[in-house]
Amino acid sequence: MPLDIVLIVLVSSVLHPAWNLILKKNPDPQLGFLALMSMLVVCAFVHGLIEGVDFAAVFTVLPFIALSAGGLLLYGLCLTETLKRGDLSTYYPIIRSSPVFIVAFSVLFLGKSYPLVVLAGIALAVAGGFLLQFRRGTHFFENPGALGFALLAMAGTGIYSLADARLMQTITPQAQITVVDGLLVPIYGYIWWRRRRSEPEPLAGIRSLSPVLFVLPGVMAYASYYLILIAYKAGADVAAVTTLRQASIPISVALGGLFLREGTMLRRFLAAGLLALGLVVIALNG
Repeated sequence: MPLDIVLIVLVSSVLHPAWNLILKKNPDPQLGFLALMSMLVVCAFVHGLIEGVDFAAVFTVLPFIALSAGGLLLYGLCLTETLKRGDLSTYYPIIRSSPVFIVAFSVLFLGKSYPLVVLAGIALAVAGGFLLQFRRGTHFFENPGALGFALLAMAGTGIYSLADARLMQTITPQAQITVVDGLLVPIYGYIWWRRRRSEPEPLAGIRSLSPVLFVLPGVMAYASYYLILIAYKAGADVAAVTTLRQASIPISVALGGLFLREGTMLRRFLAAGLLALGLVVIALNG
């Protein structure tokens, strides 16, 4: 994989856990996610206007727009259901294992083949991601509902990643984000409204939300995924890109240790080394 593409994906991976950390501080996480999605659309639309993007080009790729939106919605809804039923630290490694889904789908249905060394790199990165999040006493199969939704969330990530890579052959990142995320904002808005309608003060979350918590995560998320779409547009392999994005996991571990005082840092950084080894293998051979 060309060095410039590797650097683009790694910069995106730095931004991803940073906006996640800010979003965690939101008093109403669901409202924060809705604000993030809205800001993504605003940033993409304004950026597209500045660059003179042809937004009408999306009408030539509507099936892939639908796949991207469907995969992203599947991911978002199933992630929420996973959190309701189980511990995130237990099932997050499964959700982040989308490279496995992408490789399997590409080999079985798209006729793609991967060199053995690249597959080994993906395996190392995914294993490192699992070990980073693993906790003693974890039992994946004791909660089949949470496991099932985690697997569906992983599939959703794989679906929208494959669709987005195909979309980048025809349209711009600004058009993709504007339309795909724009389709989902009303859905997430309705979900939030239904939940808040049953509470005594449905606007309490808005009143307590600082401008920074409202704006900054969306801007950072836009920059992060814009870089990923640029990598796809340059022809980077989807499985390799999604695996390189696993670099966000050790970064999130470091942020958790520094700002959230999370424990078992030594074991986690050893696992991060395994993940990093896999990323290096992919970067040199992908």
